[in-house]
Amino acid sequence: MNNHTGCCEDDLFVAKVKESMEVEDTLYDLAYFFKMLGDSTRVKILAALLHGEMCVATLTDILEMNQSAVSHQLSILKAARLIRSRKEGKWVFYAINDEHVATIYQMGLDHIKE
Repeated sequence: MNNHTGCCEDDLFVAKVKESMEVEDTLYDLAYFFKMLGDSTRVKILAALLHGEMCVATLTDILEMNQSAVSHQLSILKAARLIRSRKEGKWVFYAINDEHVATIYQMGLDHIKE
């Protein structure tokens, strides 16, 4: 039972919503996921990687940033599982981790352009 009076008090509805919500750890992970998208450099990296797999050197040229800054953001995105990497000789190539990341990026872009 809530302590509010007035508006829309429906204990059954409140219980149903609470039951359908994700557990706290999952909501924390979701908030962290969106936090990763809260940095414009990371969003630019994702936007570039939507065009395909790239090495750090290519990303630094596209973003016009130094390698250290790009590498730092790549490590954050990788730790958050938004991107993946593979090594080929001395080169490391980065790519969007899965189609969900691309879909969320595109949905966000569609929303702000609406």
